[in-house]
Amino acid sequence: MAAGFLVTMYEYSPLFYISVVSLCFVVTAAMVLGWFGFDVPVILRSSDETESLLPTPEKQMVQRTNPFILEMGSGSASVADGLFLRPCCLEPCVLSCFWGCEVSALQAALLAHQRCPLRTPRCLQEALQLRYHHCHSFHIASEDREECHTQIPADQGITDFGPLPRERYPLVAVLTLAEPEARNTYNIVASLTVIHVPDDKYSLSARVLFQYLLTSQGNMFELKPLFMSADNGGVMTASEPLDSEQSTQPTEPNEASPVEPSPVVEEGRSAGRGRDCVVCQNAAVNKVLLPCRHACVCDSCVSHFQHCPMCRAFVQESFTLTQGPAAEQ
Repeated sequence: MAAGFLVTMYEYSPLFYISVVSLCFVVTAAMVLGWFGFDVPVILRSSDETESLLPTPEKQMVQRTNPFILEMGSGSASVADGLFLRPCCLEPCVLSCFWGCEVSALQAALLAHQRCPLRTPRCLQEALQLRYHHCHSFHIASEDREECHTQIPADQGITDFGPLPRERYPLVAVLTLAEPEARNTYNIVASLTVIHVPDDKYSLSARVLFQYLLTSQGNMFELKPLFMSADNGGVMTASEPLDSEQSTQPTEPNEASPVEPSPVVEEGRSAGRGRDCVVCQNAAVNKVLLPCRHACVCDSCVSHFQHCPMCRAFVQESFTLTQGPAAEQ
């Protein structure tokens, strides 16, 4: 009876031809898109194709202890009124705030760091060659979270740093270890943060443009945020090493700083585990997907995706937030 119905549809209904051709077109298009790596609905995938997904490459990590934390403080910020910074260090340190630092001077200082590491505020001042408007220093005790207020003296009469593109950064804040013994203990000897501060000609709100960690071997790492889901909350940071050309070329104040993917270094103060995986909602988040930097899946679910569950970006590789007992063995 079913065969007779199909024969009748074949003889008398042109919709039969249209349906068959459309179905063949959809299946063929899905197979071609899946072959070239494009995402297709799961219903159009075979079980063999789903099971044959290649595992996401694991990026090798090197753990480092970062003794510095520098955050934007409370209250409004402007060139005229200054701004508040909240440092927190594992050891006594010195916070040096360089207002109106020339972009070229900072590039030259970072290049000099490769030859002779910048361990102290005096070394940094000599590397900058006094090419800044004002320097304000604070001595920070260990684990001290008190906010520091820095601003340009009013008698200098500086209310802005000129039109865009600018030749000076509004503020460069540098944390260095105060004690010689601590400089020999930690691999990271300085933290450099470039901050935008609104003024009369550019009213964009105050924000961190980029952050660098300087090591005792003359290397430099750029700190980048790791994005969590909205339910989990919180933002962590990881650092990526820069090569010699990138490390000496900070971008203009009005541009972003793109860096090619490279081995990621986990922060010594990464946030604790306990966030739920956005896929299974059971295990803790422990994988960061690159290059989008979304921390959203667990160890088990990461092998089932070629695209990020959060932003649908193609996953090139991933790295682990914390190594468990099984991973260490």
